[in-house]
Amino acid sequence: MTSYHLVELLRERISQSGDSEAMRFEQNGSWQSINWNQVGEQVQLFAKALIHAGHFEGDKVGIFSRNMPEWTFADYGILAARGVVVPVYPTNTLEQARYIVRDAGIHILCVGEQEQYELAKTLLAQGEISRIVVFDAGVDISDCRSSVYYHDFTATGDEASATELQARRERCQMTDLVTLIYTSGTTGDPKGVMLDFNNFAAAMKLHDERIELNENDVSLCMLPLSHVYERGWTFFALFRGATNVYLRDPSRVMDVIEQVKPSVMCAVPRLYEKAYAMIHSRVSQAPKIRQLIFKWASKVGLERLQQQQDGQQESWLLAQKYKLADKLVFAKLRGRFGGNCRFFPVGGAGLDQDVHRFFLAAGMHLKLGYGMTETTATVSCFKDQGYRLGTVGTPMPGVEVKLGPDNEIWVKGDTVMRGYYNKPEATAETITTDGWLRTGDAGYVNEQGDLVFTERLKELMKTSNGKYVAPQLVENTIGKDRFIEQIAVVADARNFVSALIVPCFETLEEYAKALNLAYQERMELVRHPQIMAMFQERLESLQQSLARYEQVKRFTLLTTPFSMELGEITPTLKLRRKVIESKYQQEIDAMYAPAH
Repeated sequence: MTSYHLVELLRERISQSGDSEAMRFEQNGSWQSINWNQVGEQVQLFAKALIHAGHFEGDKVGIFSRNMPEWTFADYGILAARGVVVPVYPTNTLEQARYIVRDAGIHILCVGEQEQYELAKTLLAQGEISRIVVFDAGVDISDCRSSVYYHDFTATGDEASATELQARRERCQMTDLVTLIYTSGTTGDPKGVMLDFNNFAAAMKLHDERIELNENDVSLCMLPLSHVYERGWTFFALFRGATNVYLRDPSRVMDVIEQVKPSVMCAVPRLYEKAYAMIHSRVSQAPKIRQLIFKWASKVGLERLQQQQDGQQESWLLAQKYKLADKLVFAKLRGRFGGNCRFFPVGGAGLDQDVHRFFLAAGMHLKLGYGMTETTATVSCFKDQGYRLGTVGTPMPGVEVKLGPDNEIWVKGDTVMRGYYNKPEATAETITTDGWLRTGDAGYVNEQGDLVFTERLKELMKTSNGKYVAPQLVENTIGKDRFIEQIAVVADARNFVSALIVPCFETLEEYAKALNLAYQERMELVRHPQIMAMFQERLESLQQSLARYEQVKRFTLLTTPFSMELGEITPTLKLRRKVIESKYQQEIDAMYAPAH
């Protein structure tokens, strides 16, 4: 146990928890359960099958799939066979997948469903890979002799591979690589982040010191396992004996959350920003009395939250008011999220403070954190008590944080990566000779020791007037609005800030219907003078907290969302600004054309 080796931690958990539920997944509309012994059996079978298939120690094996239990069986199975796991985002294009397969030198590629299988088949035909293991038995593989279903593959191990597996267990080292995770990168080629068993051991240990997780917890696994955030959390949840519930389609999270009733769930801020916008949209259409009750309850909840933040004792009167507010409003809201939330980790981007306050006031502990692939996820996160809003929490135990030039956040500790695979120059640029990782993010540590994130240095935009604008700050300020689905700010080398906005069409079309606006298609709707005027008014209201030079002066409403398929956003939903600006050059130029 002292080593915190991922595979040994899993073996230890299996011996402790045996027939208890380890995992849950949806099949044909109902939830199926897998116990710990079955998990152990599947991991062992996969590892033996790999060895039987000619897998050598140190070989890279790809996993190109949405979330399902087989993802984790393969993950641990590859590690048990002393292989290196290389995740590929399930939404990646053929070119993106090819780059990773080629750079990592992958021969065996595990795929989830038909979509990934079709791309893998092309890679096979081009000689990039030699074998495909298919997780979903519903995929048609009849036309490809080098493809095998997961269950057929795991039946191929024999006595010789079992003996070799045991020998590899005895040879395993903490310095062995666990994974290469290719950062999606908003610019340039992806870089394979090398993380070893020591990195993950340190991550398990420091999470164990900061976070209380146990066998009674249920974790909803809905962010892609191909990202370090959900995968690292899954390792931790399984180490601690929690039940991991796999959701293939993250867009269905709000459809299943009431059935799953998770006590913990990793998510990105956008989930809560959309929920916040939807809740306020529904309230605005509710009868007047319900609007008043909601407004009163929100005020009471925020007052109580502020007292907690100030370290004050809650008065008897406020406690009674909150009980009523909880009964009338907040309990129902928590019920919509399953009603069982202990804490929900939130990371990947900044969370708007109004949104954060609202959910905290409603009794949902959104545990905000900051991290990156290069630091095995978490650098800092909220404690259970004594956290401060406006920060991204306190650095994890054993993780050092200091400021470099331009207030860049530098990080040092056992969770910092070994480097970028095949990229010594990029590694040297990112990690100093004395082991400090340059994050590319700016911020500071406040007097209480909390980390405050301010902006991504690489994304800072300089207007032609010499003012620096942090686009994320502007986007987060405006993006919480219920009428806005996506927003991309433009300001670099321009004399004012503008924005490309994708409206939330569900909300916008309801609004247009209420006004009896006649339109044939979405383009006509977004160009309607009343719609333009409404957005202008909302932007003015939303931007009051921003400095004048940061405020969006002109905007264009788009009819098509930014997508991963078109290369406009990364798999972690970060904007690829150069791609967007190139595609919408005409619309951007029109916003800067002199007004007639």
